[in-house]
Amino acid sequence: MSTTTMPDDVRDLVGQRVRDIASGVEGELLAVCCEQLPTHTGTPTWTCRAYLLPPGQNTPLTTAPGNIRPTGAS
Repeated sequence: MSTTTMPDDVRDLVGQRVRDIASGVEGELLAVCCEQLPTHTGTPTWTCRAYLLPPGQNTPLTTAPGNIRPTGAS
């Protein structure tokens, strides 16, 4: 079993309690989106972001989808 969570696996966790391993923050996974970003060269680039809402917060935390783990996972 792989220890890396792939973005497709993370999309299955939307609406569930998860942990961002980069910051240690736990909360509800709101969405996983791939977004087009402008660059200084004029050629857009794509990035994927996971949006996590910690309890009691109004502003979601953004992180890489690969940093998301279901709570209780080691």
